Amino acid sequence: MGDGPRQRGSAATGSSADVAADSGKDTGDSGVALKKEIGLVSACGIIVGNIIGSGIFVSPKGVLENASSVGLALIVWIVTGVITAIGALCYAELGVTIPKSGGDYSYVKDIFGGLAGFLRLWIAVLVIYPTNQAVIALTFSNYILQPLFPTCFPPEKGLSLLAAVCLCNHVWESLEADLWNVQKRDISDTGQPFILTSLSEDTDLSYYWLEPVNAFEPFQKYDVGQIALAFLQGSFAYGGWNFLNYVTEELVDPYVNLPRAIFISIPLVTFVYVFANIAYVTAMSPQELLASNAVAVTFGEKLLGVMSWIMPISVALSTFGGVNGSLFTSSRLFFAGAREGHLPSLLAMIHVKRCTPIPALLFTCLSTLVMLCTSDMYTLINYVGFINYLFYGVTVAGQIVLRIKQPDIHRPIKISLVWPVIYLLFWAFLLIFSLYSEPLVCGTGLAIMLTGVPVYFLGVYWDNKPQCFNTFVDKMTYLGQKFCVVVYPAEDKPKEAGGIELKEEKSPLAGEDNEATK
Repeated sequence: MGDGPRQRGSAATGSSADVAADSGKDTGDSGVALKKEIGLVSACGIIVGNIIGSGIFVSPKGVLENASSVGLALIVWIVTGVITAIGALCYAELGVTIPKSGGDYSYVKDIFGGLAGFLRLWIAVLVIYPTNQAVIALTFSNYILQPLFPTCFPPEKGLSLLAAVCLCNHVWESLEADLWNVQKRDISDTGQPFILTSLSEDTDLSYYWLEPVNAFEPFQKYDVGQIALAFLQGSFAYGGWNFLNYVTEELVDPYVNLPRAIFISIPLVTFVYVFANIAYVTAMSPQELLASNAVAVTFGEKLLGVMSWIMPISVALSTFGGVNGSLFTSSRLFFAGAREGHLPSLLAMIHVKRCTPIPALLFTCLSTLVMLCTSDMYTLINYVGFINYLFYGVTVAGQIVLRIKQPDIHRPIKISLVWPVIYLLFWAFLLIFSLYSEPLVCGTGLAIMLTGVPVYFLGVYWDNKPQCFNTFVDKMTYLGQKFCVVVYPAEDKPKEAGGIELKEEKSPLAGEDNEATK
C-alpha cells in the first residue's frame, strides 16, 4: 500500500490498480467509490425500517400519558406525521443541493461552519446512534426471548448476548454489501408496516374511546408543557425519517428517488402509526395502556389469547429491520465525518473490492456493543433527544440561510419557504416547552453536546500538533488500512451533479472557516 495512507484520487495506484479501477467503474473514473445501488424500494425500506423500529411499541404510552386524552393523543400522532413530512421535504432540497452523504451533519457543517457540524457529529457519535441501535437490538432480543419466559422477565445477560448477535449479524451483512443483502434489507424493512396493520384485523374491538364525547375526556388536567412532551415522545417514534440523507451518494438517481421515497414512506408510516394507536385504544382502556410496560404484548394478550405469542415475534421482526437500517445509515455518518476531517481518516476509507466503509461499520458496531454493557440507556435517550431535535431545527434554518446567501446555486428540488417556516414554528414550540417541563433532562443534553467544544479545538482546529503525535496517527492509519484492505474513495464532483462543489473541511457560508470553490 505504499508509505502512509492512500489519498483520494490516487487510490488506484500500485498493485491494487486493477481492482480499484473495476470497483470505481460506476463513477466514471479509475478510483474506488461508494456503489450507487440503493434504488427506490431500498430507499423506502431505509426510511420505513428506521422509523418503525421500536418507537411505536414504546411511545404510545408516553404520548397518551402526556396528552391526557385519547383524542388529543391521536391528534399528536397525526400532526407529528405531517411535521415529519415537512421536515423530510426540507431535507430533500438540502440533500440534492449539497449531494454529500452525512445528512444534517454535512448540511450544518457546510452552512454554519466546522464547529457546528462537529457538535452535531459529536453528539451523534457519542450517544445518539449507538444508544438508538442498542435499544432497538435489546427490544428485538426481549421480544424474541419473552415467549420462552412466560412467567418472568428474560435474564439480562441473555438479552444483551442476543442483541449483540443481532447487531453482529447485520454488520456482517453490511460488510458483504451484495445485492442479496440489499434485497433482504428491503424485505425486512418494507414488511414492517404490513406486520403492524395485520394486528388489528379480525378482532372483537370496542370503539367507546373513539367516540368524540369520550375521546377528549381528560383523565388528568391539560398542560401545555405536557402536551409538548407528548409531541416529543411522538417525534421519537418518527425518528429516522432523515436517515436516507446519510446515504445520498449511494442512491441511484437521487434527484428522483429521494423525494419519491419521502412521498411514499412518510404518509405510509403516519397511516400505520395512527391506525396502530386506534387499534390499541379499541382493545384496551387508557388506564390499561398506561399501566403496561409492553403495550404490544398487552394488546396481543387481550385479542389473540393462546396465539398471543405472535405479537412478540412480530415486534421482533420489526425491530430486526430497524437495527439493520440504523446500522447501515449511522456508519455512513461516521464515514462522512471522517472524510471531512472531523474523525480519524481511517473511517473515511472503503474496501477496494466491496466498496463498503468497513472501518466505519466496525466502529459503529463496537460503540453499540459498549452501549449494550450499560443498563440505563433510556435515560441517555432522554438526555440527547432534546439535542437531536435542536439540530433538526438548526438544519432546516440552514435551508433558509442558504436561500438568502446563495440564491443562484442550482437546486434540482426547490420547495416553498413556507414549509421550513412552519417546521421551525413547531420546532420552537416543542423545544421551548420541553425545556420548561424538563429543565434537568434538557440541560444535561446540552451539557453532553458542549463537551465537544474543547475536543473540536484540540483535535480539529489545532493544526500544529507535535510531530510524534502525527507520526503515531499515520502508523495506526496505515495498519488499519492493511487490516481492512481499504483506501480513500474517489469522489464524484458535486458540480457535475448540479450541487455545490466544496473543498475538504470548508464551509461555503461560514467566513471563519474559508470560502467555497465555485
